[in-house]
Amino acid sequence: MNATAHPKTGLRPYLPSDAALLADIFRASIEELTGDDYTQEQQQAWAAAADDLTEFAERLASRLSLVATLEGSPVGFAALEGADKIDMLYVHPAVTGQGVGAMLIDALERLAAARGAAKLVVQASDSASGFFQHRGFLAQTRNTVLRGDEWLANTTMEKKLKEPA
Repeated sequence: MNATAHPKTGLRPYLPSDAALLADIFRASIEELTGDDYTQEQQQAWAAAADDLTEFAERLASRLSLVATLEGSPVGFAALEGADKIDMLYVHPAVTGQGVGAMLIDALERLAAARGAAKLVVQASDSASGFFQHRGFLAQTRNTVLRGDEWLANTTMEKKLKEPA
């Protein structure tokens, strides 16, 4: 028997060959996990950010982007812009609640602290704000952002970081 009771999760740097699969994860995460907080039109406008695969890949490549894997296959990703801003955090709906997002955020916190950041900032969607609050982020301001023809609400949240050891 070859079954694995606890599949192995891992982290690795983003590779250009990941772009198409991460775009699919991005879209699936928005379409399947944000319906309680955003209309279908808002979700479509938000997910459209991955329609231009070249632009999406350039966005990931221009940041410190990490890919979470399960048994070697990508299941989520996160990107750190500059020293202290989480630009993206998306996890495939099939693995939500399994610690993938927490693993990505833990890694970004360590990387941001190593870069000398005193805090980590994120513009959290209404669907993700509870996740960030649970991880010690505090709400700072409410925002509205334009995606296509749709306005979406989010919350700027921040977490003070510990000094690196």
